[in-house]
Amino acid sequence: MKKYRVAIIGRSGKGNYGHGLDKVWKEIPQAEIVGIADENPAGLKRTAESLGVKSRYIDYHKMLQAERPDIVSVAPRWLDCHHDMVLACAEQGASIFLEKPMCRTLAEADAMVRACEEKHVKLAIAHQTRYSPRIKVVQQLIAAGKIGRLLELRGRGKEDHRGGGEDLWVLGTHIFDLMRIFSGAAKSCFARVTQGGRAVGPEDVKEGNEGIGLLAGDGIEASFKMENGCAAFFASHRNMAANPSRFGLTLFGSKGVIKIHTGYLPDVHILEDPSWEPGRTGSRWKPVTSAGIDKPEPLKNTDRPARGNGNVAIATDLIESIEQDRQPLGSIYQARGATEMIAAVFESHRLRAPVTLPLENRDNPLRSLQKRS
Repeated sequence: MKKYRVAIIGRSGKGNYGHGLDKVWKEIPQAEIVGIADENPAGLKRTAESLGVKSRYIDYHKMLQAERPDIVSVAPRWLDCHHDMVLACAEQGASIFLEKPMCRTLAEADAMVRACEEKHVKLAIAHQTRYSPRIKVVQQLIAAGKIGRLLELRGRGKEDHRGGGEDLWVLGTHIFDLMRIFSGAAKSCFARVTQGGRAVGPEDVKEGNEGIGLLAGDGIEASFKMENGCAAFFASHRNMAANPSRFGLTLFGSKGVIKIHTGYLPDVHILEDPSWEPGRTGSRWKPVTSAGIDKPEPLKNTDRPARGNGNVAIATDLIESIEQDRQPLGSIYQARGATEMIAAVFESHRLRAPVTLPLENRDNPLRSLQKRS
């Protein structure tokens, strides 16, 4: 069994180490962590000690040159560093496990794709739900006609204090990735971005949190036409969260409905009722597990090392994609596709018209909106 040299890039205080993209490699028998880089000395010391890693670097470029890793976790949640870090890893010939969201603009996404293609390296994005065995079951249920013809998809963000534009960037990427699983690429988008109920204008554009770049809006309402002909919708409004959360995707078919939340073993339920109204017909929502409808779940989120959580599944699949010379399940192309849907929302709002994807404008659309002032 080949051992893969793995390096980790974090940024304590500015995105940290993402959602466990450092710790996951301790769960992978084929991985050996050979170095950690973090511009924050205290964070570097703390993380390196927790993982038992001796080789520590303030500058990730120096780590990449010295350690020559096979794989790098680009772990910070903040987006302003993703482009530069991915390009540096690709230049050294290292494949990448990247925290979501992908980056700040489609121009950055394009450059990241080119770099990975030119250096023949793989990139996997941290969209854990894509790797869920329950998603495979949902695909099988749809193929078997359990909810009939797929008619539309409806997604919502978490709608907490980040609701609106920030929710779209940070968490919408998960929902758009799910939409693409079931309906293919988005072909067009028509959207409205609001602030306090009015259309967002140049005066509303500001620097977003977590290195997102220019951002605006406390309300998002977007519709997409998908590759398979389905209509898809996404909405998020600030401080309108539900408990339990509505964050997830609902699939509406001619014979029923499937609700999917997020995570490696997300809550999934099916309603086999063409009226979509269990209160009127007496039908009920049934849980869907990796074993099927209304069956006990044989897996647990804590199962290891048998792909028992999302990060383990992604890291394992990334290694297999390197060995088999194929794209990871959640590849750089899937990541760019979800990012394109995010950018399309702002571009449609800027133009006050539907837009066709792929977009011609590869910059942040809010930059052009801001220049109107």
